[in-house]
Amino acid sequence: MHDLATIWDWLGFSVRWLHVITAMAWIGASFYFIALDLGLRKAPNMPVGASGEEWQVHGGGFYHIQKYLVAPANMPDHLIWHKWQSYTTWLSGAALLMMVYWGGAHLYLIDAQKVDFAVWQAILISAASLTIGWILYDALCKSKLGEQPTFLMVLLFVLLVAMAWGYNQIFTGRAALLHLGAFTATIMTANVFFIIMPNQRIVVKDLQEGRTPDPKYGKIAKLRSTHNNYLTLPVIFLMLSNHYPLSFATEYNWVIASLVFLMGVTIRHFFNTMHSTGKGPHWTWLATAVLFVIIMWLSTANLQHDTYDESASRQLNAVEQVFASAEGFDEVTAIIPGRCSMCHAREPGYEGIHHAPRNILLETPADIAANARLIYLHSGASQAMPPANVTWMEPDERAQIRRWYNDAVASGSFLIALN
Repeated sequence: MHDLATIWDWLGFSVRWLHVITAMAWIGASFYFIALDLGLRKAPNMPVGASGEEWQVHGGGFYHIQKYLVAPANMPDHLIWHKWQSYTTWLSGAALLMMVYWGGAHLYLIDAQKVDFAVWQAILISAASLTIGWILYDALCKSKLGEQPTFLMVLLFVLLVAMAWGYNQIFTGRAALLHLGAFTATIMTANVFFIIMPNQRIVVKDLQEGRTPDPKYGKIAKLRSTHNNYLTLPVIFLMLSNHYPLSFATEYNWVIASLVFLMGVTIRHFFNTMHSTGKGPHWTWLATAVLFVIIMWLSTANLQHDTYDESASRQLNAVEQVFASAEGFDEVTAIIPGRCSMCHAREPGYEGIHHAPRNILLETPADIAANARLIYLHSGASQAMPPANVTWMEPDERAQIRRWYNDAVASGSFLIALN
């Protein structure tokens, strides 16, 4: 029988796998249709209502694609709707947010040096911020600003910058960037669920009932689809950022995130223009490179360890107390610093390591108690750490880690295994 920590970790892996797969499907479909739409050309003898067509070759066959600006004269029997990729990506991402950041709030979400939230308070703010973001954005799009798409994009950027700064004032750096990605992804999925799909259903129903569809619904859907197109690449960056402390463990992480949104614009502008005209504006390469150099410079400016209290004698929370008082903790606190802290330290001593990987510190008893589950999974239940066992952690030391962790779980609440 596997212990709860192992089951929980594999469950998290499976949800993350699903999230990545569906995100690939959603992004792939989105980029494909944007490229297809921009590459459509007028041709003689097109059917009535067709606005353009395109020929493509793939997989040994040729595809002849035609687009109807509103709808064809007769609805085809076989109509494919592209929606589940978006919905499943958001749902699996929300599940990961709950599992990692809500389930491990003390470790990943709450930074007591910024705001010492109770767990329920941090979770409430986390969830509410995603909803509020969509409400603000949707209101802007439905206002008269919807007729000024460029100005609307600028306001959206301002909103995202404000949220990046706000998240960083209350959450850990890791959580701040992850939540900004979730905030943006919620807008994108809500665009599909509340705007794009309902508008398409109206057009289909009008056609089925013999009415001429109103082209305004297609125009509204296209505006939201365009926003999604420019937001996609920054969202991917933000979702990956939690694996790279250089992106989140700095007081300028909100500036880095803001610049990434600008890079998303320059990159997509190049490809969108290339798909439309056959030649992309090469100045976007330089602009993207300059933005990335600025990001790299900001990443090492006043690097901070925002997930952990620097004090070795800080007060442990209830879960950490269970691990610190479990049998074998003294032995583990003798093992881990010697095998792990040359990398996982406030000032790493291992050659080529300048910042603790994933911002995980393993120098003090408080550090070890705070990271009990990770230590168990990576060095007790598996041999993932140290990498290639470069510090020669012995089998009996790994066994001691397992005994300590299991004793803590047996003596404490089952929630320890889920933290």
